[in-house]
Amino acid sequence: MTDATELRRAFTLYPRGVMAVAARIDGVPVGLAVSAFVSVSLDPPLLALCIDAASRTWPVLSTAGTIGVSVLTEEHAWLGRQLASRSRDRFADAKFDETSGGALLLDGAAARFECRTETVVPGGDHLIVLLRVLSQEADPARKPLIWHDSEFRAVAPL
Repeated sequence: MTDATELRRAFTLYPRGVMAVAARIDGVPVGLAVSAFVSVSLDPPLLALCIDAASRTWPVLSTAGTIGVSVLTEEHAWLGRQLASRSRDRFADAKFDETSGGALLLDGAAARFECRTETVVPGGDHLIVLLRVLSQEADPARKPLIWHDSEFRAVAPL
């Protein structure tokens, strides 16, 4: 049988990017940090996120017409921690652009996607959220923030 603590530890050894997932709902910014992100399809344009099924933020965020997914950069490590916080203002000192559909896209992100929820599938203790990409922009000069071994890290060439 798999030990949950050891499995969690093993999962942290796979490096992955950190996303800000956000929208304005009823005039209030709502969002969270996600590190489980994968590109799914170019045609149709789809991406997937995995979100803790116990999240109190996702049920609110899921009501948005469109959702912003922004790839944090090395300069956004502070924001990654802040967006994961349950006790402080997740949007304090962060600058986001708002789309006409209410998606919030982080200024200075490595990539930004405006998305619409396509489907949500239960996946154990998480939800697998499939999003249709409505628009995107990217700046390859910006280095993405990486989550590895339970710490934020930077991308470095070999």
